[in-house]
Amino acid sequence: MASAHPYDAKFVHFIVLFNVDEDYFECHEAMEELWLEEGRSALYQGLLQAAVGLHHWRNDNYSGAVKLFVQAENKLSVYPEVAMGLDLRQLRADMARCLSLLRAHMERSTSSDEPAKPPAFRAFRLIVKDAVLQSLADALAVIPPSQRLHHGD
Repeated sequence: MASAHPYDAKFVHFIVLFNVDEDYFECHEAMEELWLEEGRSALYQGLLQAAVGLHHWRNDNYSGAVKLFVQAENKLSVYPEVAMGLDLRQLRADMARCLSLLRAHMERSTSSDEPAKPPAFRAFRLIVKDAVLQSLADALAVIPPSQRLHHGD
């Protein structure tokens, strides 16, 4: 039976993992599965890379975070300001802000004899512009995380 909305359950799960749980490793797992199923979409890969960038930053892997944010920016740069119900303009701005902080830290670290204080991790949210997607994410978010995995699949 066809879905009444255009959003795959894994995509909705990705949104909840990103925005509610801030579980960027699981975001990667959820989106990678969808990315492979949907023909390796650059949009999905860019979203996946944004999540992995945050995962690396949170785990103090600054060079890994920079690498993934740059890759995500490159993938997402060809898409309009809003795609798949998400505000990609804001996502690109958030990643650019993160890149600026991380690059400045890395430059200070290599140009100074004293260790530079790393920038505090700052999560950002995926801004949902589509009411249907927001409703689906809200409904999934109230389900305990351990029970979400196959909900709606």
